[in-house]
Amino acid sequence: MAEQAKFLEGNLLRHITVMSLTASAGLMAVFAVDFIDMIFISMLGKAELAAAIGYAGAILFFTGSFGIGMAIACGALVARALGAGDDERARQVATSSLAIGFVVGAVFAAVVWVNIPLLVGLLGATGETLELATHYMAIILPSLPVLLIGIVGGAILRAYGDATRSMNVLIIGGVVNAVLDPILIFGLDLELTGAALASIAARFTIAYVALSAVIKHHNGLAPFDPGAILRDLRPVFTIALPAILTQLATPVGQAYVTRAMSEYGEEAVAGMAIVGRLTPVAFGVLFALSGAVGPVIGQNAGAGRDDRVRDAFRDAMIFTAAVTVLVSLILFLARPGLVWLFALEGAPAAMGLVFLFAGPLSLLWFFNGVIFCSNAAFNNLGRPFTSTMINWGRHTLGTIIPVWLFAAWLGAPGVLIGQAVGGIVFALIAVALVRQVMTGETVAHRPDPFNRHHRIVNIFQHRR
Repeated sequence: MAEQAKFLEGNLLRHITVMSLTASAGLMAVFAVDFIDMIFISMLGKAELAAAIGYAGAILFFTGSFGIGMAIACGALVARALGAGDDERARQVATSSLAIGFVVGAVFAAVVWVNIPLLVGLLGATGETLELATHYMAIILPSLPVLLIGIVGGAILRAYGDATRSMNVLIIGGVVNAVLDPILIFGLDLELTGAALASIAARFTIAYVALSAVIKHHNGLAPFDPGAILRDLRPVFTIALPAILTQLATPVGQAYVTRAMSEYGEEAVAGMAIVGRLTPVAFGVLFALSGAVGPVIGQNAGAGRDDRVRDAFRDAMIFTAAVTVLVSLILFLARPGLVWLFALEGAPAAMGLVFLFAGPLSLLWFFNGVIFCSNAAFNNLGRPFTSTMINWGRHTLGTIIPVWLFAAWLGAPGVLIGQAVGGIVFALIAVALVRQVMTGETVAHRPDPFNRHHRIVNIFQHRR
């Protein structure tokens, strides 16, 4: 058994809590910088700038989904290899995932870059807002492949159970961004251009720190071997493609929400953009939960510990509920501070949307957390396409229909309400499917179906 498969023993709730809190600390460092960006942009007193950030953010969310999908594939394969005691395989698949991810990210970034004005226009941006969002996107998008290296590198660290260094990767990147933001936005009077340049610097920092930690502390990369990378295309993409499709569902749904909100004016879009920046800061722990619980499930699944796999999923649900209640209470109490931070006194529409989120609506984030946990289970138990179906259902039928209904009834607030309500049904479906996988099937040790050259544990493939 590999010494670094640390999740095979010990209290599962503690593992999940430590992994989630440390991972979320890193994520929130990055999200906090985006949050501060929005504060700085709001201080400039131009609604068009804030709206441009909102439109650009929807597309950047879309491009970032490729990195998250590759990270899910890499993390699942590395964790399962470590659980099965195959350290050499873990190193090789880590190297292959980084190389494949960089190439895929570069191609995708080029395609999106050429079509930036069209994409931003489809979201509802017009006039000066369209020009500003296009300008911001054109600067930041070429750095996507670099960000992808950092995201995948962080997934490798989490697969080894190295929660602290995975956290530090993003914190250091966030610090770089936070230091450069006021200098470039205000000091050099670059406004959106400064925000974009600061983000690029942070992305290079994240990639460098992540790779350094993987190599120095875990010897986690194999020598570069084009032949081995080509052989790993199949196992990587077997998980990565459905994982990418899963992640793409979220920005597709968000794009529809942005388009729906644009019908109510730029102040409403600016309010939604503030909520969009506030959400990951507030619920960074839940955003991190999928990446945190995945290695715990993956290592135990790789070792054939199906009892601990089930217990890990249960404990993740308990953790999600506790975090949601606590964060919702904090948001409600922070309402006056939010009005001051974003200068909302003279923007009643934006204030109404922010207050709606920082109140009862935030409690419904529990169901998003349930979906995150379920997706982690599916991806690490050999059922990645199930998570794809859940996410696409949630962000198409579970978004378009309720947003349309509630917006027709309540206007701009109905857009946010419909988006939140749509997650309830699909969270319940996801839990039912996870339970079916875990109770209706058993762990079987046989050659890895993703790669006939390596023997890794294949999870839940035999019916009783």
